[in-house]
Amino acid sequence: MRGKVVDIVTKFKLVIFDMDGTLIKGKTIFIFAEEKGFKEDLLRIINSNIRPYEKTIEIANFLEGMDSKELLEIFRDIPLQEDVEKVVKKLKKEDIITAIATDSYQFVADDLRKRLGIDYAFANTLITEKGIITGEVVLHNTNLTEDFIGHEVYSICKSCVLEQLCNEFGIIEDEAIAVGDGIVDICMLEKAGLGIAFNAPEIVQKHADVVTNNMNAILKHI
Repeated sequence: MRGKVVDIVTKFKLVIFDMDGTLIKGKTIFIFAEEKGFKEDLLRIINSNIRPYEKTIEIANFLEGMDSKELLEIFRDIPLQEDVEKVVKKLKKEDIITAIATDSYQFVADDLRKRLGIDYAFANTLITEKGIITGEVVLHNTNLTEDFIGHEVYSICKSCVLEQLCNEFGIIEDEAIAVGDGIVDICMLEKAGLGIAFNAPEIVQKHADVVTNNMNAILKHI
């Protein structure tokens, strides 16, 4: 863990969640790949040396010609993490703003946002024509320069999403909680007043203030 001193009297006003592996049990694109038969191609791209945001662009090609409604039904079968619904309800009861930030796709993130009653969702946009995926994707991150915030450039900058929400609602970053499990989440875990590594590998844990595999741990801090 990063060892940041967290003010125990801080009143948190925003919680921003990663989606895959955090709110849901699984990685959306891997489950699509299993169901639609492109897992080997997916792994080839993921294990390649191209930049993370370029992988997102390449992976979207595998979805070309697929029906977005069919993929949405596959997505809806992915189980939620234990106690997610209870935690979100409690956050809403406390008038805490909630958001999803994911390097997955907007149409599935929006579906989960509506199901859970989360306020906002930020993701990449798959282009469709009459419900059929074209294979093109519009990245959420519009700043793809190599020196962007000092580390790898992803299809979404989650610390930028956190900053955007804080600015919009007049919240300081110390009043935000970030919850995630992946390397792409590190930037928001570090920027938030409280970074929670949920079911995360050690490389992510060392950038967080709290390490847990229990979603209820969030409630101890509100």
